[in-house]
Amino acid sequence: MSCHCRKRARKTEWEGERGRRREIEKHRREGTHRVAATRMTNQGQGQTATKLISMHSQGFWLCLGLLCISANAEFMADEVEMADSDENSEETDVNEDELSSEIKYKTPQPIGEVYFTETFDSGRLAGWVLSKAKKDDLDMETSKYNGRWEIEELKENRVPGDRGLVLKSRAKHHAISAALAKPFVFADKPLIIQYEVNFQDGIDCGGAYIKLLADIDDLNLENFYDKTPYTIMFGPDKCGEDYKLHFIFRHKHPKTGVFEEKHAKPPEVDLKKFFTDRKTHLYTLVMYPDDTFEVLVDQITVNKGSLLEDVVPSVNPPKEIEDPSDEKPDDWDERAKIPDPSAVKPEDWDESEPAQIEDLSAVKPDGWLDDEPIYIPDPSVEKPLDWNEDMDGEWETPRISNPACQIGCGEWKPPMIDNPKYKGVWRPPMIDNPDYQGIWSPRKIPNPDYFEDEHPFLLTSFSALGLELWSMTSDIFFDNFIICSEKEVADRWAAAGWGVKRMTEDANEPGVLTQLMTAAQDYPWLWLIYLVTAGLPIALITSFCWPRKVKKKYEDAEYKKTDICKPQTKGALEQEVKEEKAALEKPADLEEEKKQSDGEILEKEEEGEPEEKSEEEIEIIEGREEGNKSNKSGSEDEMKEADESTGSGDGPAKSVRKRRARKE
Repeated sequence: MSCHCRKRARKTEWEGERGRRREIEKHRREGTHRVAATRMTNQGQGQTATKLISMHSQGFWLCLGLLCISANAEFMADEVEMADSDENSEETDVNEDELSSEIKYKTPQPIGEVYFTETFDSGRLAGWVLSKAKKDDLDMETSKYNGRWEIEELKENRVPGDRGLVLKSRAKHHAISAALAKPFVFADKPLIIQYEVNFQDGIDCGGAYIKLLADIDDLNLENFYDKTPYTIMFGPDKCGEDYKLHFIFRHKHPKTGVFEEKHAKPPEVDLKKFFTDRKTHLYTLVMYPDDTFEVLVDQITVNKGSLLEDVVPSVNPPKEIEDPSDEKPDDWDERAKIPDPSAVKPEDWDESEPAQIEDLSAVKPDGWLDDEPIYIPDPSVEKPLDWNEDMDGEWETPRISNPACQIGCGEWKPPMIDNPKYKGVWRPPMIDNPDYQGIWSPRKIPNPDYFEDEHPFLLTSFSALGLELWSMTSDIFFDNFIICSEKEVADRWAAAGWGVKRMTEDANEPGVLTQLMTAAQDYPWLWLIYLVTAGLPIALITSFCWPRKVKKKYEDAEYKKTDICKPQTKGALEQEVKEEKAALEKPADLEEEKKQSDGEILEKEEEGEPEEKSEEEIEIIEGREEGNKSNKSGSEDEMKEADESTGSGDGPAKSVRKRRARKE
């Protein structure tokens, strides 16, 4: 019995020691992971708080970083724009010298066979003849070609050393011309015409086209005027809101010898920008011996086609024409529909009823002033002292609405309403005309003037180039004329002249922000587009990056099945007992350190002030505690059932489960 008692005493002591160690271990775990009051929320709540703070911090810094990047980009754009505006104001004086030192402009020199070239860089109108004629041969002052021409540099984006011919007079006739080095004869070589135009002040109404004057015996450049025969007219022109790029050639009728103008179809591109952007543009016309043509602006094709098919009127006349002697017969019936002769007007059809009648139910409103005029003289206006009735007529005071007529004045009449009995004039219904013969047209006869020109490229040769213009806008700039037969020659000429101007314009181009502001001045509705474009990304960034509440997310997460305490089986409890026995065999000093550390933790937890928690975290913890209570009650019932199922042979394990249930 004594041996048995000693064994029971040791067993009881061992069980007590094991219980104390489990209690210490439990407090140690709870102290390490303490965020909430219960074991189940210790681990989950710590992660919740950490994630919450982390997401708030990450969202804040991410949003702040994006805003900083956006502000920095705008600041950089503003700096660039400010630099552009400052530099643009100085580029006309300083940067042009830098550009000139970089570009090193040289007067273009033709390479290959050319018929005419002109750069105006010499500053003289050598070889050019001013017209002394009068427009339409009229002997009037307004018909004189007295418009002034000058050789100047460009107003903007000028290239030092580069000059051009400038039309200087407004609302006057201008005419100037120059002879070619040799006449151009249309044969088996292409014709290339190329020159530059800059509408420095825009264009209200006027043209900048050139004429290639026909090589005739009596051609006198001093008498150059609007009726001087030409072979080709080419170039930009504006009248009203119609922006044109002319290509007109005069074709000679082989039978009658009469010249007729043939107009190429208009380009299908918007030409407005070439007239309004105040930049130098390169206009090129190419005519090929295969009877095709091509029109280019800034070396980009804007129109092309056939001289036989894409001009109006057609080069070749129709084979048949309408017989001018043919007349429509008197009995020719062109009526497709006629009134039904068998139709009879109904007997009850009353045509005397008016369309509208007075509303008999209407009553004159109270306060209607029958004797008051609707309009009265304006008492605030007096007859001017300098009014002369002999010259200005009898003075009449302006009339204004009578302020007394708040409800109405003058003779009252009831309003008019639609007459329900109105039917109007009766007309018989229309039926198909049985005698209809169709629309009459004269018969066709063979065209006595018919011909077929299979090669309209073979036009009349020309020997001079002229500008005969009238414009409501001055300072139209012309430069770098060339007439040749090789595209490579024209391209090299363009690169040496227009290419340098293009480089200068690109270097002086304002920033994107300035262009947007300028466009908004012309089109105020663009401000709305800018606002939406700038505001939408900011709104999206704010909505996605700004920290959001995560309460719902973590409330849902805490009730996962993995977080709910589950009853342990007998085998699991035995394994736990073995682990506790192994823990008892550890050195005593280690146990003392654990006790001290655990005691310090417990003292800190008991004596220390509770951590300050945000309202959001408090709500999360409260929700979890409520869930834990329900989970605990369920766990205790499950553990009791497990104890009953394990039997009486497992006393230690059963006591462990009971103690754990009480502690939890």
